[in-house]
Amino acid sequence: MPQTGSGSIARPGRRIGALLIDYTAATIIATGFLGFDQFALPSEAGLSQFAPLVVFAVLQIVFIPTAGGSPGHRILGMRLIRLGGGWVGLWRPIVRTLLLVVVIPAVIWDADQRGMHDRAAGLALIRA
Repeated sequence: MPQTGSGSIARPGRRIGALLIDYTAATIIATGFLGFDQFALPSEAGLSQFAPLVVFAVLQIVFIPTAGGSPGHRILGMRLIRLGGGWVGLWRPIVRTLLLVVVIPAVIWDADQRGMHDRAAGLALIRA
C-alpha cells in the first residue's frame, strides 16, 4: 500500500472524525426516530441507554458490505477493503463491529496504523 494519498491507510484524525459522525447519526436515529430517551435517569432508562450503540452497530454492519464503509467513512473519503481483495463479505463487518464496540481492540494499532479490530477481520481502512 502507498504511504500517502489514495489507497494509503487512513490516519487517526479521519478515523475519529468518522466515528463521531457515525455515533452522532446513531444517536439521532435512536432518540429522534426510534423514540429512545438517551438522557433518562439510569433508574428509568433501562436498555434505552444502549440504543445508540445498537443503532451504531447496525449502521456499521449494513453499510460496510454494501457501501464499502460506514456513512462517516464515506463522507470523510475512506473505505474498507479486504486485504486479499474482493468483497468484504458479511462476517468481517460483524467481527469488526463487535470488536469496535468493545473499544480496546480499536485503540490498539500495529506498525501499519491498522486497528486490531481491522486486523482480526482481515480488513484495512484506506483513503479512497
